[in-house]
Amino acid sequence: MLLEARNLHVDYGDASAVWDVSLDVGAGEIVSVIGPNGAGKTTLVNAIAGLLRCRRGRLRLDGCDMIGIRAHEYCSHGIALVPEGRRLFAKMSVEENLELGCYLAAARAVRAQSLERVYELFPVLREKRRQPAAELSGGQQQMVAIGRALMARPRIVLFDEPSLGLAPAIVDAMFDIIGRIRSEGAAVLLVEQNVPKALGIADRAYVLEQGRVVTQGLPAELLRQPHIREAYLGV
Repeated sequence: MLLEARNLHVDYGDASAVWDVSLDVGAGEIVSVIGPNGAGKTTLVNAIAGLLRCRRGRLRLDGCDMIGIRAHEYCSHGIALVPEGRRLFAKMSVEENLELGCYLAAARAVRAQSLERVYELFPVLREKRRQPAAELSGGQQQMVAIGRALMARPRIVLFDEPSLGLAPAIVDAMFDIIGRIRSEGAAVLLVEQNVPKALGIADRAYVLEQGRVVTQGLPAELLRQPHIREAYLGV
């Protein structure tokens, strides 16, 4: 198993946000985490990315213990995050934002190839590579955020609400890209409120409610559960 999380507990100050969460992501898998607002999805993905410390539990990437290592070292182990809200540097150009993803020596060595790969995935970014990120549309900014993560040549990409605030046609394109990222060899952990899209692309999925995993399984199995259909699909 590429990524193994066992019994993770994550706090914000004195408040517990994630309780006893366990999940796995295999090499070449897309695994989705769905759940309502406030369920702890962003907290969970930020902990797996090294941005938040786990109070208790175990996190391993390809057998390496990630608990206790410094946050900036997570990238060198092959984890990249596409954060909620994109978090670009607005005054920097598209290409400068992309290049922030390849600060590691190994990634810098293949900078040109990585840039070409990103521009192949997102041709519009090649056209706008000298423009400030602030001048892009929301969908184009999301492309930059994904491209920045790919510049690190990760083994697993964590997506936090990639469809947030995007038009339906752009959302469809984003999920096509997520599928392509997997087909090119990277695993994907996807946190997403668009449940039909998240389950439609996933190999497996977890349902997070009030900081806990309440159920998990194959997407088709989850879609047959009355609670899932009522709470997340309105059926």
